[in-house]
Amino acid sequence: MKTETTIQGLTASLNPARSARKIIGFVPTMGNLHQGHLNLVREAKKLCDVVVVSIFVNPIQFGPNEDFDSYPRTLEQDQQLLADVGCDIVFAPTVEQMYGNKPRLTNISVSEITNDLCGLQRPGHFDGVAVVVTKLFNIVQPNYAFFGQKDYQQLAVIRQFVKDLNIPLEVIGVPIARAEDGLALSSRNGYLSPEHRQVAPTIYQSLKAAEQQLQSGVDLDTVLANIRNTLTEVGFVIDYVEARTPELQKIHTFNQDLVLFIAAKIGQTRLIDNLLVKYTV
Repeated sequence: MKTETTIQGLTASLNPARSARKIIGFVPTMGNLHQGHLNLVREAKKLCDVVVVSIFVNPIQFGPNEDFDSYPRTLEQDQQLLADVGCDIVFAPTVEQMYGNKPRLTNISVSEITNDLCGLQRPGHFDGVAVVVTKLFNIVQPNYAFFGQKDYQQLAVIRQFVKDLNIPLEVIGVPIARAEDGLALSSRNGYLSPEHRQVAPTIYQSLKAAEQQLQSGVDLDTVLANIRNTLTEVGFVIDYVEARTPELQKIHTFNQDLVLFIAAKIGQTRLIDNLLVKYTV
């Protein structure tokens, strides 16, 4: 496995694969890797001849009061994990390599689907994601890019601008990786105190309970209220508990497939999760 820190170095490493018309897969990450990230690499290995993983903590997707400076940077550990699952190339650029020394005058904004959920709570976040992912797509030029469905809204945003801007690759969503107790795997789980880690699986438990309630005929507003009550009772401070169509449109009645979304804080740690609930007549 190679590690490249410059765009020129990465291009040189990928040129033989391009010349041989090999299929290139790409997994963008911010490092501090866990099994969820490694599952993305495993999926990429199934479809692709060469798998590139980027490790870059992107400053422009963090808000002024968010954890950019304290975000865990664990490159050596990440490299070992990636080598173990068969990654071919790690791309670990500096901020200067990605953004240069002059002001960036170009932005990429996806409207409508970024207006609520995490977009409402984190203004500018998805613009920062769209810019860095577009830059990485241009640098790597993969055939396939792999993203986890835990960040469902992010995945929808990326699919939208790939379609709108005719970026020539296919975006593949990979199911959420979970701990044995159901907690969605996240780099931010490392911030949880032992007590909060015990409580955190309540998020997934409340989603599964909501699924059962919906499919047994409980109305959607009641189900959402039940989730809020359950989480508040165990100490969560809720950012949002919402239902959307799979295309992220608002929905008020369970009369088609829908996705339940949760973002909530326990202590100082913000956790997100979601669950697709199938509508069966």
